[in-house]
Amino acid sequence: MGYFCLLILRSMSTVLSDSFRHQGLRQQLVEEVKKKGIGDLRVLAALGRVPRHFFLDNVFTELAYTDQAMPIGAGQTISQPYTVAFQTELLGVEERMKVLEIGTGSGYQACVLEEMGARVFSVERQRLLYQTTRERLLHMGRKIKVFFGDGTLGLPAFAPFDRIIVTAGAPLVPQTLVNQLKIGGLMVIPVGDESSQKMMRITRISASELAHETFENFRFVPLLGQEGWREKC
Repeated sequence: MGYFCLLILRSMSTVLSDSFRHQGLRQQLVEEVKKKGIGDLRVLAALGRVPRHFFLDNVFTELAYTDQAMPIGAGQTISQPYTVAFQTELLGVEERMKVLEIGTGSGYQACVLEEMGARVFSVERQRLLYQTTRERLLHMGRKIKVFFGDGTLGLPAFAPFDRIIVTAGAPLVPQTLVNQLKIGGLMVIPVGDESSQKMMRITRISASELAHETFENFRFVPLLGQEGWREKC
C-alpha cells in the first residue's frame, strides 16, 4: 500500500509541475490574447499565473498554451483562453466579490477568477467532472467551493452574488440566476442557439429592471438544465 501511495504522489507531482518552459509558453499565450484585444491587466496577470496544463489530460499538455478549446471528458471542453479572458474582462471582478460560476468544467475559469481575488462558488452538472475537478482543486490548494447540481438553478442558499458567469450556451437568460444577482451585480452569459451564441452582459439595476449589452459571437457547449437546454435522450 505504501509503494502504491508513493506512485500516486509521484504522479501528482509530475502533473502539477510548472516548469520554466511552461511559464514561458504561458507568457507567450498572454501576449497572444493581449494582441486579440484583451486590455485588462489584472485579467492578463491572472492568465499568466494559472498553469493551464494542470487542467488537461496528459495527451493534451503540449497544446495547453495554444489559444484553442480542448476536450476534458463527459462531452465538455476547456474554453479557449481568449474566451476565458473575454468573459472575465466583461465580468469586472474586484477583490472579495462573491462570484457564481455555472459550469465548473475543468476548473480553469474558476481558478482565473480566484487569482483575481474573487470568492468563487461553482456548479457542475456532470458528476464525473464534478468529482475529478473538485479533487484537482483541493490538491492545488484552491478554496473554490464546487457543487454538484443543475447550474441553471444557481445556488439560492448562497445568494445574492456580486457576479455570475455562465460558461455554456443558453437558449435564454435563466430568470432564477437573474434573481440571485445583487442589485448592481453583473451576469456574463452566452445566449443563442446550439451552434452559435452572442455574449451578453446583464446588469441588475433594480429588483425589476435589467440592462442588456451584447458583444461578439462565440460557440459553447449547451447549457443543460431546467432553465436551459433539455438533455437529449
